Amino acid sequence: MSTVDLARLQFATTSIYHFLFVPLTIGLAILTALLQTRWHRTGEPGHLRLTKFFGTLLVINVAVGVVTGLVQEFQIGMNWSGYSRFVGDVFGAPLAMEGLAAFFLESVFLGLWLFGWNRLSPRVHLATIWAVAAGGALSAAFIMAANSWMQNPVGYTIDPATGQAQLTDIGAVLTNPVFLRSYLHVLLASLVTAGVVMLAVSAWHLRRGGAKEFDLSARIALAMLTPAVALNLLVGSELGVTESIYQPMKIAAAEAQWETCQPCSFSLFQIGGGNNDQTPTKVIQVPHLLSVLATNSWNGQVVGLNDLQAQYTAQYGPGYYIPNVFIQYWSMRTMAYLGSLILLVGLWGLWRRNRLASSPWFLRVAIWMLPVPFVVNTAGWVLTENGRQPWIVQGLMRTADASSPSVGAAAVITSLVIFALLYGALAVVDWWLMARYARRELAPAQPRDETEAAAPDVQPTY
Repeated sequence: MSTVDLARLQFATTSIYHFLFVPLTIGLAILTALLQTRWHRTGEPGHLRLTKFFGTLLVINVAVGVVTGLVQEFQIGMNWSGYSRFVGDVFGAPLAMEGLAAFFLESVFLGLWLFGWNRLSPRVHLATIWAVAAGGALSAAFIMAANSWMQNPVGYTIDPATGQAQLTDIGAVLTNPVFLRSYLHVLLASLVTAGVVMLAVSAWHLRRGGAKEFDLSARIALAMLTPAVALNLLVGSELGVTESIYQPMKIAAAEAQWETCQPCSFSLFQIGGGNNDQTPTKVIQVPHLLSVLATNSWNGQVVGLNDLQAQYTAQYGPGYYIPNVFIQYWSMRTMAYLGSLILLVGLWGLWRRNRLASSPWFLRVAIWMLPVPFVVNTAGWVLTENGRQPWIVQGLMRTADASSPSVGAAAVITSLVIFALLYGALAVVDWWLMARYARRELAPAQPRDETEAAAPDVQPTY
């Protein structure tokens, strides 16, 4: 492997690991805020017990997720100095906004929420957890704006003196068509992830005769994840249409469509079809479906990989512009098929919502669904990032030109091994903490007046 390949592997390792925590943090913050809102309105002790229970899982997830996220920004400077010099003035703007605004909003109010019980008034304390949820969603918005700019660069100009990209229109970056759809896609995926986790934990307790409140949390999770995953399948389809405009190579690779077609069928399964196999055996093709997914048209045209390769060669010069087709094809189907599985389980749960505790088969399936959204999220991330190759910024900069020339393979290998060991240890710690607290029973119920102490009197005395 070249130094560039090793640097890509290192960044992929840390990015995928970090992205395990991001959707769960965003989704759990929203669900925790909803639980506390219900307690604030009804005064039911069970709602408070659930709030503190799932709030504990949120805090653990945030603590580990923050540590893993910081490493990525260091890697951009260490391994990708060519990229940093070329587009740092553009890419750095949304990252700075994320750090100075969203991250501080989330972290400060998480501290207030965590230590504000019995110190802040109930209404102010409720506002803090909603601020945490807003901060997490805002943080994801800025990160996705930066990533979407790499997929479809807008709002910039190239400085003729330095040859570097300069930001000219932050509004264009924040209204990038790729950003608007991909951000909504991530938000919905976050709700699905948190919903599946809440459902799995609740099902585990219900199977063992746990507190009756877990029946409520299971129904809330089902009410959240089922419409979210159904809507996300539609948003994902629309995102595919958008990407077929700005990144047609990504869409063609996701179907292993080597030749231009009109109309185009979607293959549910295929044998072969990698970069060296242009005649895969496609199994169970659905007529017109690829045209609909890629163009929103029954007879829409999808340009094939070979024609796109010829176009890119004429436009950008000699090179191989086709991403890893095997990864694209199966990442897309892993995401779509497992997302559909979550929808089916959610519909099953809604059908059984009034008798979940007496539905042993559903509870077993719900528990085993726990890892599924994380696999779906990873597949979607791989689909997005691998499909852009060989570009690090679509049409502007190739990945091979973005690495740090002064960093050798030995340094990258050493840091990769260190990161793998550290992240492995963090994974063990995180799993142990999450499993330990997820298996605990709910805290004892307390009267409302004991949990709603007013904010301390700070009036001066004379």
